[in-house]
Amino acid sequence: MSALPHRPAADPATGLQVYLVGGAVRDRLLGRVPAEWDYVVVGATADDLLRRGFKQVGRDFPVFLHPQTKAEYALARTERKTAPGYRGFVVHADPAVTLEEDLRRRDLTINALAEAPDGTLTDPFGGQADLEARVLRHCSPAFSEDPVRILRVARFAARYANLGFRVAPQTQELMRGMVAAGEVDALVPERVWQELAKALGEERPARFFEVLRDCGALARLLPELDRLWGVPQTEKWHPEIDTGIHAMMVVDMAARLSPDLTVRFAALCHDLGKGTTPGSVLPRHHGHEERSVELLEGICDRFRVPNRHRELARITARDHGLVHTVDQLRHATILDLLERTDAFRRPARFAQMLLACEADYRGRGGCAERHYPQAATLRRLRDAAAAVEVQAIATATADPQRIPLQIRRARIAAIRHARAGQDQATAVD
Repeated sequence: MSALPHRPAADPATGLQVYLVGGAVRDRLLGRVPAEWDYVVVGATADDLLRRGFKQVGRDFPVFLHPQTKAEYALARTERKTAPGYRGFVVHADPAVTLEEDLRRRDLTINALAEAPDGTLTDPFGGQADLEARVLRHCSPAFSEDPVRILRVARFAARYANLGFRVAPQTQELMRGMVAAGEVDALVPERVWQELAKALGEERPARFFEVLRDCGALARLLPELDRLWGVPQTEKWHPEIDTGIHAMMVVDMAARLSPDLTVRFAALCHDLGKGTTPGSVLPRHHGHEERSVELLEGICDRFRVPNRHRELARITARDHGLVHTVDQLRHATILDLLERTDAFRRPARFAQMLLACEADYRGRGGCAERHYPQAATLRRLRDAAAAVEVQAIATATADPQRIPLQIRRARIAAIRHARAGQDQATAVD
C-alpha cells in the first residue's frame, strides 16, 4: 500500500501510539480511495489529547478531532453489553487497553485491521484473508450484542456485491439468532432509516434487502417489502414473475440510473401494494397503486422518513402505471397526471418521478437495456402545456370564474398539438 497521508511537521499526534484503523485500511487493501481516515490511540488518556489541542466530540465514547486535519482519533476502548439494543453498552477507555482488545469490539474481520505509521499491519482476526476470499465474517461472539451490526453487514454486502463478497454462513446464522432473540426490535427508527439510506446509496442496494431477508430481519423491519417475495405477477409483463425479485431489480436499476437517494427510495417502494393483493385474483394486481401509497405512508411514519423522499415515493407509487401507458391516455388524462404530480410547479421532482418509473420499466426480465420513450414523451407534453400563456388567458377572460377552465382548455390543446406533431414526425421517420 502507499504511505499514510502526510502529517504536518509539527503534528500534535507525534509521540503518541497511533494506528490507522477500520475502513481506511480495508479500502486501501481493496485498492479503493478511503472516504475517511480514522485513527485509534493506544496508551493515552483524554487529557493527553486535550493538552495537544485535540477537540473532543461525541458523548458516548472518547473521540477527538485532530486540530489540523480534523481526522478522528479515538482512544483504545472496550465495550460491555448492559441492556438490549445498540445503545445498551458501557464503554471503557483506558491506557491499559491494547490494540487487539480495541479491534476485537469491531463488527467484521475486514474492519478489524490496523496500520502503523511504518505500514505494519495488525490483523488479529484474519481480515486480510477474508478480504482476499471476499467474505464478510464477524470478529467474535460479541457481534451479537449490537443489532446495528446486522444492518451494517447487509450494507457492506451491497457495497461490495460487485466484488463478489458474501456473508459467511456462521455470521448469517448468528444474525438469525439475533433476530429470533428480538434484538432487531430494539432498534430506534432513526438509526434504521440512517442505515437504510446509506444502503440505498451503495452500488447494489438490492443485496442489503436480500441479506436482511435471509436472516429474518426484513420481516421485522420492513414487512411491507418482505411480503412481496412469492407473490406472482403476469408473466407477459414480468418475465421474472416474483414481485420481490422485481422490486430488487428495480432498486438496482434505479441505482444504475441515478445517484439520487430520493429516486432510489421511490423505486424501492413503488409496488408495495402487490403484497396485499387477494390470492383469488393473482397474478393480476388491480388497485395496487392505492394500496402501495397507504403502505408507504406507514413506512415513512414509522421511520420518520424526510418529506422529500415521502412525496416522490407517493406520486411514483400512485401514478407509475399512468406514466407507463401515456401513449394510450386521453389528452385530458395526461393533463390530470401533470397537475396531480405538480409537474408545472415542480419540474425537477417530476423528472425524478420519470427516472423512478424508468427503473420500474427496465427492472424486469429482458428489459434492462430497453429504451423508455414514455419519459421523453411526458417531458415534451409537460413543456408544451407549461408554455401556455396563463397570464394572457387570465387577462383576456372577462369572467374570473372561467379562468381555470380556459387555462385547462388551452393546456389540453397544447398537449394535443404536441402529440400530433410527434405522430407526424414518427410517420416521416
